[in-house]
Amino acid sequence: MSRIVERTLDCFELFADQKQPLSLSDVSRLLGIPPSSCYDVLQSLRRRGYLYELSPRGGFYPTLRLYDVARAIAENDPVQLRAEMLIKSLRDALDESVQLSKVSGLQATYLLALESSQPLRMMIKVGNPVRSLHATSAGKALLASLDERALAAYLKTAQLDKLTPHTVSSKSALREQLKEGRKLGYFVNREESVEGVTTLSCPFKWQDTLYLVTAAGPTWRLEPKIAWASQLLMDVCRRLEARGEPGKD
Repeated sequence: MSRIVERTLDCFELFADQKQPLSLSDVSRLLGIPPSSCYDVLQSLRRRGYLYELSPRGGFYPTLRLYDVARAIAENDPVQLRAEMLIKSLRDALDESVQLSKVSGLQATYLLALESSQPLRMMIKVGNPVRSLHATSAGKALLASLDERALAAYLKTAQLDKLTPHTVSSKSALREQLKEGRKLGYFVNREESVEGVTTLSCPFKWQDTLYLVTAAGPTWRLEPKIAWASQLLMDVCRRLEARGEPGKD
């Protein structure tokens, strides 16, 4: 890495560590580099809007420009492209339909939907929202991510419509399902949204955003392999979440 790039990064890390304005002499002393080199870096960052000078002798401090740039990069992280290989491997191993959805508030939207090769399979349209939070495994994973205050607010007005004879319609029973799902690490929908269909969902976080991976198939085909399928699902989510952290893969 070039020296100027290293010194620029060292400068930002120094401000993060010191958490206060720093003068030219402070930066030079703490980084152990010549004042002339510090001056070039600090003035370049000031001109680009990444630093501001409190007063002629008041020291420098970062502006929010770096935060705004980093946020724009993070918000447009191609999670779908990075996740697609692992999602495909899960679909191939299970030979069941697998979906990736992104959570925003009390909504989740399908970003990726890979179908099973089998004639009888679940079909989801990318861009559609996850519906019936109380009756789907993805919806339960979303609800389980809420803190107690947000969950209580949701349950206060939620209508737990009976979509099938198996749909949970009791708020206390739904809470028990969420509790059990948190304990297991995955959530199950056994014919609660569509008769004859079972789904499993597991959450993972990436750049402070919640995503959900769901496997879906006919109950008679998926039920016998739930233990194995849930382990595969959780492993994929662990790997995806690890990829979102610096230095991990």
